[in-house]
Formats: sequence, structure tokens, C-alpha cells
Amino acid sequence: MTTNHDQEDFMQKPSRNADAEGDTTVRGNVEEIFFQPRVLVIDDEERIRDACDRMLTEDGFEVACACNGEDGLQLIQEAHFDIILLDLMMAGLSGFEVLTRVKSLHPDTVIIVITGYATIEHSIEAMKKGAFDFLPKPFSPEDLRLVVRKAIEFIRTLQDISTEKSRMRVLINLLADGVLTTDNQKKVALANPAFLKMIGSTRTNVQGCPVDEIVTDSALLEMIDQALGQPSGSFAEITEEIRINGDSQDKETILGATCIPFRDRLGRNLGTVTVLNDITTLKHLDQVKSDFVSMVAHEIKSPLNSVLMLLDNVKSGLAGEINDKQAEILDRVTERIKSLTSLSSELLDLAKIESGLIHQEREEVDIAALMAEQADLYRPKAESRSIDMKVLPADGPVTAMGNRTNLCEVMANLISNAIRYTPEGGQIRISAGVEDHFAVFSVADTGFGVDPEEQERIFQRFYRVKTEQTRPISGTGLGLAIVKSIVEAHHGRIQVDSQPGQGSTFRVYLPRMQM
Repeated sequence: MTTNHDQEDFMQKPSRNADAEGDTTVRGNVEEIFFQPRVLVIDDEERIRDACDRMLTEDGFEVACACNGEDGLQLIQEAHFDIILLDLMMAGLSGFEVLTRVKSLHPDTVIIVITGYATIEHSIEAMKKGAFDFLPKPFSPEDLRLVVRKAIEFIRTLQDISTEKSRMRVLINLLADGVLTTDNQKKVALANPAFLKMIGSTRTNVQGCPVDEIVTDSALLEMIDQALGQPSGSFAEITEEIRINGDSQDKETILGATCIPFRDRLGRNLGTVTVLNDITTLKHLDQVKSDFVSMVAHEIKSPLNSVLMLLDNVKSGLAGEINDKQAEILDRVTERIKSLTSLSSELLDLAKIESGLIHQEREEVDIAALMAEQADLYRPKAESRSIDMKVLPADGPVTAMGNRTNLCEVMANLISNAIRYTPEGGQIRISAGVEDHFAVFSVADTGFGVDPEEQERIFQRFYRVKTEQTRPISGTGLGLAIVKSIVEAHHGRIQVDSQPGQGSTFRVYLPRMQM
């Protein structure tokens, strides 16, 4: 309880300017919340209640008052209050008892304790029972505004967290892919309906359950163990194809599974995220394609190789002597058949990549080092044409999540194209770096260049730029299509900057792994 002197101190306002500044700040905080905050004042002193009511109402709050603990609890049972100003020492039900009851009914309510008997013991006891702050009497309007302002900031933070969690949960629950998150003790933090359906679980509430109570597939459990066991210095996606057996082979479900750890800012494993996508239909289609490909390989590719062998025999003179003109014709035929063989191989590669059925494991790849390795492989070819090819040093580490074999194929295609389409004595510059959240590597040449109108079409299958300079250069027109498919499968993008006669620069952007 307070004395009249205490009430007068509360009623005394600080300077006009200070009060106006505080008033504006509190009102601004209130306006930033999408709802009107409701405040309950529980105090047995009428003048304190009236003063708090008047000031907070002016600041934009909806205010209710209670003269004792019993009335306060009655109001709390009828409606929810965001902030409660609670006097500790009241006749009848004490503030401590009210505090305990409120926290059991509305744990998210912010309670500010106000009392004329402010001691360390009271402060500690109130905080233990869940009080947000402690305001000793007598206090000025500005003191009250300051503590209410802090409470509003706290409410807004809780509101933002709650909104984000709700938004994320709705988003994940609407995904067609199955999503499972676990903590570092392998307990389920979240499992969306799609995940539970894919693994055949009929449970509706799995949060907090050990993951092995929900997931029975040993391969999936092993993936989670591997992700949690990754040391902080490394980071890799773990991928598998999971087969869920049905009543018969026709009803077998095939799932593409990816599992990664998620970490805090210090690199400590906090848990795992597992994503499942149903690839059953695609796998069945892939089997049909595979059967067709096998037929093509047997009926087309093998005869082509036989023809090449027969041509070699004829060219070597086993079927009789040949003149220079005949040898020239045979060389041309040989090159055309080799092109057809290469075309069939590249078509098969492209079909596999675009189908997305080969579930490749990804790891953290040093892009700069990989570029240097590929450049070394093609350096003799560049030197044979007097092309100056250099790898520029990177400013720092350039890493991205990717499949090493596929990225090598991308780099090899770009470098070999640069060599083929750059005249003798030209230059090629290879570089890698970081832009925002992407690892970037580029291949720039001083070659023939590409007209801006054709730059989008060069990534289409079978499309080749036909000019006087490029017409003699052999190729299938599939290399850049394969490059684009691989890059997009890594959730990246490829760009080209080129002008006829001024060379070309191909840039590949790959998402970096964000901890």
C-alpha cells in the first residue's frame, strides 16, 4: 500500500518536454503492434489506479482496473490482458498469490510489479514467480512509461517469434514434400503431414517423441545419425533412395531422402532437417526409358562402333589399296560416325540429368580448386593452339554445396568450348569468387563471340551458332544444354556476356551453404 505522499509523487509529472517525448515514444511503440494492448491495473489505492488509467489510456492502451486481487482474477478469467500492473501488498489476496494464478492461466502475460515495499527479497521472489519487471513506489509517470515501453518491446518480440513460427509451420504443412526436423537428442521437433504419410505413420502428434518411435526405416535413421555426427569443420548433404514396401512390388514407394545438420553460430549441431520427395512415378518412367535406351544402345550404338572398325580396316589397306581421295572420304565418314556416337552418349547423359532421377550426394566443394584442376587438364590443348589460358587467384575461400562429378563436367564443357571457339593466339581467363550468397566461377575468352539475339538459344538442345568462323567447328549442340541442366539441378543459374568478335564470358552462380 502507499501513502498520500507516494501518490502525490506519482501524480507529479516531470518537465513538459520530457513528458511529451516519453508520451510520443510509448504511443509509437503501441502503434507498431497490430492490436491495441490491453492493460489491467490491480492496486488497492484509488489514486494510483486512476492515474495509471488516465496516462495509459492517453498513450493508446485499453485499460481496466481492479481494487483487489479477487476482482483482478475475476477480470482475468473474463478476458486476456497483455500487461498487468500488480501491487504486491494488498488486503485479502496478496500480489504474490495473484502473480502465481495469472502465470498459470496466461503464461504470456507481462506482469509489472508495483509496490511501496520494494526490497531485494521481494524482487527476487516476484521474478521467480514470473514477473517481468519491478517498479518501486513512489514512481513518476516517466518511470511508468519506461517500464511499459520495455514491456511493449518484449510483447512485440514474442509476437514476431510467434508469427514467424506460425507462418513457417503453415508453409511446411502445405508442402508436398515430407519434412522432418529433430533436435540434437534425436527427438522430433516437427514432422509435417506429408512426411508422416510417406513413412506410413498414423500418429497425429509426434512433437517431442524420439525419432525411432516414428521412423522405422534403418537407412533413414542412419542418415540422421550421420548428419548429427558431422564435425563442425565439415558440412555435407546425405542423400539416399528409400524404398517403402507395400502389399506388392507394384505398390512399393520410392522416396528421395536428403538429410543435413543445422547449426548455431558457433558451428554446434542443434539437430537435423530431413526432406523426402516421392519419386516412385519418376523411377517407373526411368525404367521405361532405361529399357528403351538399352535397345537404342544395342540397335544403334553397337552397329556404329562396328562400322568404325570396318572403316579402320579399309583405311589401313586390309581390303585393298586406297588412293588419297578415297582416304579423304573415309576420314570424313569416320568423323560423322564418331559424331553420331558422341551424340547418342550426350543424349543419354542429358536425359538422366533432366529427369532428376539420379539422386546425387552433395558435399562442400572448393570451386576455385576444382576450376584449377580442370584448367590443368585442358592446358595442353590450349597450348597446342597458342592460346594463353590463365587461372586468376581467388580473394578467399570459394565453396558451394554440389556434386563434384557434375561440377567437373560443367567446368570441362565451358573450358573446352572456350578453347574451340577462340582463334589461335587468343586468351582465356578462368576465375572464381563470391557474390552475396553465391559462389561464382567464370570462363572468359577472346573468341568469336555470340550475337545478343542468339545468347538465349545457345542453351537449347542441338542449337549451334552458325557463322563463317564457327561452321568448321564440329559439335553436337548439347554441351551447353547439359551445363545448364546441371547448374539448375544445383539451384544455380548461368549467364553469358558476349559480343561478336569480342569474345564471351560465361558465369555460373551456385548457392553457398548458409550455416
